[in-house]
Amino acid sequence: MTRTAINEDLELADFRALIEQRSGIRFDSSRERFFSTRIRDHIREKGLNSAADLMPVVCSSNVEYEALLARLLTHETSFFRYPSAYEALKKRVLPEIQGRKFWASPRSMRIWSAGCSTGEEPYSIALTIAEAPSFATGWNIEILATDISRQAVARAMRGVFARRSLSNLNPQQVATHFTRVDDQYEVKPAIRNKVSFVVMNLVQSLYMGRMDCIFCMNVLIYFSTERREQLINGFYDSLEPGGYLLL
Repeated sequence: MTRTAINEDLELADFRALIEQRSGIRFDSSRERFFSTRIRDHIREKGLNSAADLMPVVCSSNVEYEALLARLLTHETSFFRYPSAYEALKKRVLPEIQGRKFWASPRSMRIWSAGCSTGEEPYSIALTIAEAPSFATGWNIEILATDISRQAVARAMRGVFARRSLSNLNPQQVATHFTRVDDQYEVKPAIRNKVSFVVMNLVQSLYMGRMDCIFCMNVLIYFSTERREQLINGFYDSLEPGGYLLL
């Protein structure tokens, strides 16, 4: 191995350590090629020569750090990406909540999309609830959607998606819940207003009250075993008795 290659490996290791320290997110050896490629792309985009030149830029600005992190995190998703999860929500979770809380006053349901990316997951949750007759009236519905990426949350709040993101929806769902804007589709207010978006690092998350259900899909893969255990314990503490965690 050449001295240049050794220096580059050390510099990349410094970036991995910085990201894990600040966000808890760990890019291990299984993502080595992905990580190094994205770092090099970012260096070129910034007009810099090396990782050593990028490090002081990232360390001196939260905006620069978040821009790098956004490049490293995968935001490829779609509506109802994992159909079995929404089937479980529709056929098991919602009926149980409805039965358990029917006589409560007020009747309320809180669901957390932890690691919501660009919003397809929490909007899919809202669509599922909107199509459940038992929750049509008399319920206070709160869907909290959080993600560490400020850019992803900004896109989610816009609620505008390409047609490919809606590939798992049937034509009636698209017509009912979306407005076509040129070649894109905007979530209608009746669905969008059910979701509250917040920029949040799960490792440093605040207690937000009890949840009836938590979605944390394709998120734990970014954390070490120790961090995963911490997050699972935190989710457990946030769930109502009898609540559900979907992974």
